[in-house]
Amino acid sequence: MSKISKIIARQVFDSRGNPTIETEVFVKDISASAICPSGASTGTYEAFEKRDINNKKYLGKSVLKPVEFINKVISNKLKNFNVHQQEKIDNLLIRLDGTKQKKRVGANAILSVSIASAKASSKSENLDLHNYFNILLSNKMGKTIDQVIPIPMLNILNGGEHADNNIDIQEFMIIPKGAVNFSQAMQWSSEIYWNLKSILKEKGLSTAVGDEGGFAPNLNTNREALELIARAVDKTDLKLGSDICISLDCAASEFYENGTYHLKGEDRELTSSEFAEYLEGLANDFPIMSIEDGMDENDLEGWKVLTKQIGGKCQLVGDDLFATNPEVLKKGISDEIANSVLIKYNQIGTISETLETISIALNNDYQNIISHRSGETEDSSISDLAVGTGAGQIKTGAPCRSERVAKYNRLYWIDKKNSFSYG
Repeated sequence: MSKISKIIARQVFDSRGNPTIETEVFVKDISASAICPSGASTGTYEAFEKRDINNKKYLGKSVLKPVEFINKVISNKLKNFNVHQQEKIDNLLIRLDGTKQKKRVGANAILSVSIASAKASSKSENLDLHNYFNILLSNKMGKTIDQVIPIPMLNILNGGEHADNNIDIQEFMIIPKGAVNFSQAMQWSSEIYWNLKSILKEKGLSTAVGDEGGFAPNLNTNREALELIARAVDKTDLKLGSDICISLDCAASEFYENGTYHLKGEDRELTSSEFAEYLEGLANDFPIMSIEDGMDENDLEGWKVLTKQIGGKCQLVGDDLFATNPEVLKKGISDEIANSVLIKYNQIGTISETLETISIALNNDYQNIISHRSGETEDSSISDLAVGTGAGQIKTGAPCRSERVAKYNRLYWIDKKNSFSYG
């Protein structure tokens, strides 16, 4: 039996320059570490990120107290635990916190321990992490889950909470659905990205990037963003609709106020049904195959309208809506809203709970999409999670900034080593 000998946590930094937690788990003569990411647009049901808000250092964003809790309490509690018992480890972490949204210990502290334990377990067994995740999910499902190299969803134009511009929709992504393999998908995507940059330069628009590496110019409308992407695809000698499709993350909760959707960049105020029509109009004019958080997380009637109108022809993804929470997802399935779920493991706090949400989606024909956060790190474990769970899709930003590219490079490595199917 491989027993945990000690756990050491430390404060490090994420891609926005904010403090975050790195945890290292030691087993025999090996160790493995994990770093927790952080989101900008966060949902009501999301697990709590604990910070030292009363500490003036780092403007109240330090994580020294949760780091101390890991080093002094969690390390002692998990000492001599069998590192291969992921669910038992995660359950202990959940009990140590004892709150519904992990407000006592913090999901950032808990998750860093959970991922590091998974990495240490796979490393001690000489397993690649994606294989370890696959074993965990297959055992939970009671059947073998096929591993798949996911299709990337690349955020090449940033707005909303991810950029200091006037674009209301948060993410404009390209999906290289016509590519025959991951290598071609990334070639096409990087060429489109650089062609978009040249188009923005020609128009005298900013080519500075947002939190996720996408360009962040000021534009007149959301539609203009889509037209610029269409031009970049055409300039790359690719076909929009067959080679490349588009995905939106509206992050609608960020501009939903007093029952209406405020598109401040366009100086428009829309009801739920009007905003559903607005999105349907965009989907009719552009090959949009996926829309994330198209309605506010609490606007359930709006979600029902949107699902009824375009759910049959478009992937409707719940992010803030479901918050990677098994119970919240079950309710959404019962209410027949959306048809896909975004998986962000720091929304729920442990690997075991993340896999539970994934299994519920699989059992109810909801698509899983594995996702990064806007405050990311060099930790590439979501790439392994995407492959190991057979999710088929991953969103992890533009082909720019090393914290994003680390995930794509990890997928390259997995793809070259294995013969998994693509998408």
